[in-house]
Amino acid sequence: MSSAPHFVPNHAPPDRPRENALLFLARGMELLVLEHADRVSIPTGADFPELAAGAHYLGQLDGVDCYAAGFTQEFIAPQGYKVVTARTLYRRLDDARFAVAGRALAIVEWDLTHRFCGRCGQPTQLVAGERARRCPVDKTPFYPRIAPAIIVLITRGDTMLLARNAQFPEPMFSTLAGFVEPGESLEECLAREVKEEVGIDVKNIRYFGSQPWPFGRSLMVGFTAEYAGGDIVVDPKEISEAHWFRPDQLPRIPPRLSIARQLIDAFVERIQGAAP
Repeated sequence: MSSAPHFVPNHAPPDRPRENALLFLARGMELLVLEHADRVSIPTGADFPELAAGAHYLGQLDGVDCYAAGFTQEFIAPQGYKVVTARTLYRRLDDARFAVAGRALAIVEWDLTHRFCGRCGQPTQLVAGERARRCPVDKTPFYPRIAPAIIVLITRGDTMLLARNAQFPEPMFSTLAGFVEPGESLEECLAREVKEEVGIDVKNIRYFGSQPWPFGRSLMVGFTAEYAGGDIVVDPKEISEAHWFRPDQLPRIPPRLSIARQLIDAFVERIQGAAP
């Protein structure tokens, strides 16, 4: 029985050729992939040597070096290659490659948005030995930034609260989530976001798990909580509708790649396992 692919992160590029390395080419939330009849694959350094030369080292996937580099809007994909939205690669790539792809998106975006010092406007320089860019004038360092966000499944007996985000392009219901504000604990953020978005109070907040989420450059910190009181009153700027759902009455919910789906699935399994 073969083991799952194993990724070892690193930022210091090894002193060896990059021809056989996996080269994750990113532009915003898009990736360049090689399309086959029934699958996709990640290009190698040999496919794009000019981009591989200046790429950021990500680490090793089962002993194979991985790099990330950006490409511009003017880039024309060679025959056989296609620029695709990264989300569409879920289940088309194995979980390990999909996770490395998310890391590549974040690193390329950080490199692009920190080319100049935010204090004095001077071009920044890559720092040897760490993942950072630094201003050569005032020495300000710029590291990849991760925005912490909470995500929570609120339960009431054998029901769960799911909401439809006002910005969702599709009629999908999910758990509540929001970004942490300065000076705020995760628990305080959770209580505030729930109150603001759906108007209810919660209790018995428990940590569930976390998930890096490259599609928002964030770290999703998952919790469960129980209903403590109040009526559902949605903030129309954020939420189109919110309702209590039983496991056998679920609407359309997020795909399995998300921690939102993990929260929902865990509650469904617990309720179904407790049923006589």
